[in-house]
Amino acid sequence: MMELLGNHSASVLVIGCFHGDEPQGKCLIDRYLERHIKTTKILFIPCLNKYGYNHNKRTNENGVDLNRNFPTKNWEKSVKDEFYGGEFPASEAGTKYVIEVVEKIKPKLILTLHAPFKVVNYDGDAQKISEKISGIIGYPVKPSIGYPTPGSFGTWAGVERNIPTITLELDENVSVESLEKPVFKIFELLENY
Repeated sequence: MMELLGNHSASVLVIGCFHGDEPQGKCLIDRYLERHIKTTKILFIPCLNKYGYNHNKRTNENGVDLNRNFPTKNWEKSVKDEFYGGEFPASEAGTKYVIEVVEKIKPKLILTLHAPFKVVNYDGDAQKISEKISGIIGYPVKPSIGYPTPGSFGTWAGVERNIPTITLELDENVSVESLEKPVFKIFELLENY
């Protein structure tokens, strides 16, 4: 199904491209792995939503926002727009896949790469590491993204499973090349987490 790159006994999980119209994560992970083949502590899922990536769409092939499809206490059936959470929680293959990976490797920390808000958002006990990431990339740390996110991965992993979970919202108005240096430093920080 999805490509898993890195050490399968890793303690950190990094996921790119939940939303297909936010390709920065996939690009950065691919470039990092081209130059840093050996990773010991990080398991990468470069592109969770290949359909969305290939079609420049937020949602997957079923019109579902994967970041609203997790079986959280606050999941709710919503209108079929770009934030549609699916017919039921964990209805999508991508969602089930991430749940399976998390249950299998039991990461100590999860980082997901999104765009465009230029913030380090976190769920669970991730404030200290978020502040370190903020120091590298220069984005503010925010415990809330500022709007409701029912069925989100952060709620599922960070709040309900107590796995420190960081959503790094990258600047979409700059080149991926200009994001390489800070994001690679963040990956290197996570190698030592």
